Amino acid sequence: MAEFESPMCAECEGAFDYPPPPPVSRRNFLKAGVAGVAGVAVAANARGAEAKPDTTKKPRPAEELVRELVSGLDESQKKRVVRPYKDPLRTGMFNAPAGGVRMDEVLKKPQIELVERIVKAMSSGDDGFRQISRGGTWDATRAFEKTGAMIFGDPLGKDPYAFLFSGHHLTIRCDGNFKDGIAFGGPIYYGHTPYGYSPANIFNYQTKAVLSVYDALDGKQREKAVVTLPPPARREHAPSIQFRKKDEERPGILYKDLSKDQQALVEKVMREVLSPFRKEDGDEVMDVIKATGGLEAIKLCFCSEAGKPTSKKEQWHFWRLEGPGFVWNYRVLDHVHTYVNISSKLV
Repeated sequence: MAEFESPMCAECEGAFDYPPPPPVSRRNFLKAGVAGVAGVAVAANARGAEAKPDTTKKPRPAEELVRELVSGLDESQKKRVVRPYKDPLRTGMFNAPAGGVRMDEVLKKPQIELVERIVKAMSSGDDGFRQISRGGTWDATRAFEKTGAMIFGDPLGKDPYAFLFSGHHLTIRCDGNFKDGIAFGGPIYYGHTPYGYSPANIFNYQTKAVLSVYDALDGKQREKAVVTLPPPARREHAPSIQFRKKDEERPGILYKDLSKDQQALVEKVMREVLSPFRKEDGDEVMDVIKATGGLEAIKLCFCSEAGKPTSKKEQWHFWRLEGPGFVWNYRVLDHVHTYVNISSKLV
């Protein structure tokens, strides 16, 4: 059974820079993995109206908040949002609430607020949450309570479990098995509706960071870095988050073939694309890169599609960072769609 749900959205029909990644069999898809610990907000001291926040308490990690959420669910709620760990939805990608289950259809207001705390704890502070929430709009979803949250397995026991949060242009997850070599707990997906080169797009800074690398390349380097894809109808294999075979060539220019100044720019790109997410997940990304050959094995390419309009300043449909066990595929035109898959377990 396929475990990948193509993250299509209405405004993307006929405008994809490449077909959505094909279904990936359970055998070949990443198993859910890790997350880590991170903070949300310090709890307030509830002893009285004039009491000040207790700043000695440590922020609570997302996984701990997931356990609190599950503990407060009644049986009817559990039937809607708690599923077996091996349920195919656990490793899917979604452009809407997973399984079609919106939080406001199942959860009570305090529970929805708790889910918001979980998502904040999965973010790198207020700015990370601002990006993940697309400035509080949740993109076309327009309201947090219209997104979806699901739990797979039992966070209260010793067996594996996972928390999945999804909505328009968003699929993120966490679980209780941090540092297992699978960054973010499995593949993630994020995007934003505004035109990718526009300052109105909340991820426009990522576009600028990558274009600074292109601007620094000389003519011969650009020959390696630039890839023109045929139209979808004639394309047999489109880029996706699936890992290539060990002997399969990856397009683009290698990090190790760049000058030190250019390498510094690529490292800046890495910091930029990781910035919305909590430090623990970013650290694991770097651990996976180190375990699979280091930055020296990463390639960067700039891709345009034949027959689709571009301009001198806006000539890329998407860019891609790729290495062994590493894919960060970021589409700019017509708007941002980003597919991420990072694991040292090439399964």
